[in-house]
Amino acid sequence: MHFLVTGGSGFIGGHLTALLLSQGHRVTVIDDLSTGLITNLADSDGNPNLRIIIGSVLDKDVLEPLVREADAVYHLASAVGVRLIMEQPVSTIETIFQGTDSVLRLAARYRRKLLITSTSEVYGKSEDLPFREDGDRLEGPTTMHRWAYACAKALDEFLVLAHHKMSRLPVVVVRLFNTVGPRQSAQYGMVIPRFVEAALLGQPLTVYGDGTQTRCFCHVRDVVRALDRLMTTPAAVGEVFNVGSDQEVSIRDLAVRVIELTGSRSEVQLLPYSRAFPGGGFEDMTRRVPSLEKIHRVVGWRPEASLDDILNEVAAEKRKILDL
Repeated sequence: MHFLVTGGSGFIGGHLTALLLSQGHRVTVIDDLSTGLITNLADSDGNPNLRIIIGSVLDKDVLEPLVREADAVYHLASAVGVRLIMEQPVSTIETIFQGTDSVLRLAARYRRKLLITSTSEVYGKSEDLPFREDGDRLEGPTTMHRWAYACAKALDEFLVLAHHKMSRLPVVVVRLFNTVGPRQSAQYGMVIPRFVEAALLGQPLTVYGDGTQTRCFCHVRDVVRALDRLMTTPAAVGEVFNVGSDQEVSIRDLAVRVIELTGSRSEVQLLPYSRAFPGGGFEDMTRRVPSLEKIHRVVGWRPEASLDDILNEVAAEKRKILDL
């Protein structure tokens, strides 16, 4: 098949592109490189089945022929990381919703199957754990910029599912939980690469708040395997799926674990949210745990890599980059 991957030079997009190429598919990547890196496609460099377009999904003249020529579309192009959302609230909201609208309109015109990646952020401050795809959502006030990302992604989901309801457009919505692994950048506040790099350099590991907030980390290799299965499973069409790990860890315990696995002498340093995100507008999700019952039932998927597997792999990569 011929797949179009928007945001294909991003962290997840690069791994997904490599998987699709390994299966013998043709892949066209479009990315404006605002947060993605061409080096994320280095493993696929020279593959005759890969075409890279440097451009934005907001440019309809560039996007239209790419959607028309493809058999199906993975829409991954989006703003990345809470810090970017806080620092650039206008552009991130516009990029998220307008980008999805552009891709969706063209997918509807040419009847192309579309998988769109949403986020666990849409669950907001819900305490109904584990988060289920049909569960209620609880978002914070509009005065807290943090929730702009969740609202924009939720609107994306409503729009995509409305197209499916009105015209039976084949769509799949995926809510990604914390995805980690090789090639992930710490630039936008991603916690594991930030912690590992600090530990290897003997620097303090900065934990925001009191560190009791919990997350579940899933290896990017497992995530792209899930995306592939969901795209190719007819029963997934018109549905929303959580994709992530359901093994919960507090951020403070994560920092301690990173220090132990790297043999570092670093210390854990707590930083109030008010100092981490000056100017206000931020509040955190206390827990973020997905139910994986639905995706396991429909496509038989579960994550395979453990948290220690992930941390050891990221540490090995960082040691090479830092020449340690």
